[in-house]
Amino acid sequence: MTNISTILQSFLAFSYFMHVYRASCPVLECWFVQEKPGGGFHAAMSQEKSLLYINTDPDSEETRSKQGPSTDHDRVYYVTDPAATLCSSSLHPPEGTVQKPQCEINPFMPQPSTVQWTASLTDSAHSPIYLQADWYTAALQGFDGQLRLSNVMRAPTATKEPKVVLSVSSRTFMVLSRLGEPVVLDCGFWVDASSPLSVSGFAVEWRYQFRGDGRLVLAYDGKSDRFAETQEEGAGLDFTALHETGNASLILQEAQVRHSGTYICTVYLPYLLAQVAVELEIVEPPSLSIFPSPLPLSVSGQVVTVQCEASGFYPLSLEFRWVLTGPDGRVRPLGQGSVTGHRQGPDSTYSQTSRVELDSAKLDLDRGGEVTCVAVHRGGTRRASVTLNITGVSAPSIEDYMAMVAVALGIYGLIKVVSWTFSSGFDDANAQEKKVK
Repeated sequence: MTNISTILQSFLAFSYFMHVYRASCPVLECWFVQEKPGGGFHAAMSQEKSLLYINTDPDSEETRSKQGPSTDHDRVYYVTDPAATLCSSSLHPPEGTVQKPQCEINPFMPQPSTVQWTASLTDSAHSPIYLQADWYTAALQGFDGQLRLSNVMRAPTATKEPKVVLSVSSRTFMVLSRLGEPVVLDCGFWVDASSPLSVSGFAVEWRYQFRGDGRLVLAYDGKSDRFAETQEEGAGLDFTALHETGNASLILQEAQVRHSGTYICTVYLPYLLAQVAVELEIVEPPSLSIFPSPLPLSVSGQVVTVQCEASGFYPLSLEFRWVLTGPDGRVRPLGQGSVTGHRQGPDSTYSQTSRVELDSAKLDLDRGGEVTCVAVHRGGTRRASVTLNITGVSAPSIEDYMAMVAVALGIYGLIKVVSWTFSSGFDDANAQEKKVK
């Protein structure tokens, strides 16, 4: 299997995180959050305004030269980010933009992971001297909803000059999918090649969470090239992209209702980890059917019951509407009808039925019309229609009168033709009889 150094040295790994490349980046405003001293189990948290001056070149003095006059911020950091993960346009909105990126910095304590698929990363009993420093995590979310980023940074003790060592990000942290479609949940990572932790391999883990339910979806030890045993079927990684560009995206072969929820992508290095969350929502529109169809021929004054079934939809929320379109094109709303409760099928999708009663006398339906059922759902609006034909004792229209006159004239003409034919035949017979005599 390709060594992790391929990831570290690849330009493609850099481009995975970037929307826009720059030699240096604008200043980021963050909150530094930590527990107050002596807090105990329910420790109070303190928040301090912070500024991050970011540079992609560790040997450049440009970042320090960019510092402006003293501000009301409590902390100032000079961050070196060789991969330019913090330079994304999603983190630096244009002036005047109402929405702002979210940024939080926390102290971080490096320690070995306890999960079994990372055991090979810290097989030594001694922690490296490299860990003796000030460590931080930075969690960021883009103002445009296009980026989630988690960085682990190391600063020499008692300094304010951290350097990004590990970065994990997702460019599409909200994914919508229909049932049966393949799904890719985006996650990528970058590791600082100059860090001594980079030579010991990596591990990737995907976990699922939804309303208190959680499960391990996939876990891969990149150092020993092994998967952990899981019960999840149809989930995998692109190993070429994983080892060449740091693309740890989760691939689900066929989306199902049970896949809807939150997925956490975690990347492990020896003593370090960073993670981002990706939301997957399954949205399947309903299929509609009206019955009976076609509607039986109805007599004026009769009450006709029509049912509409919406099936195979997810999530639960659905709204019914009924409308009647007359022969003149006039549309009349009929309300939502009488709606049943939801029924859940074997595939966890839902079905629901609405029933409407059409009283032709009350609705003035002597000439019928078209009945339409409308189902409004997050996955899309669906319609189904059926024709209502009325026959009975209602007064004839002008068109009916014209049709009856035409029929009468036709019958009269037919009688005249038959009468003329018989009379002509009778006269010819009499003439022949006279000649014989």
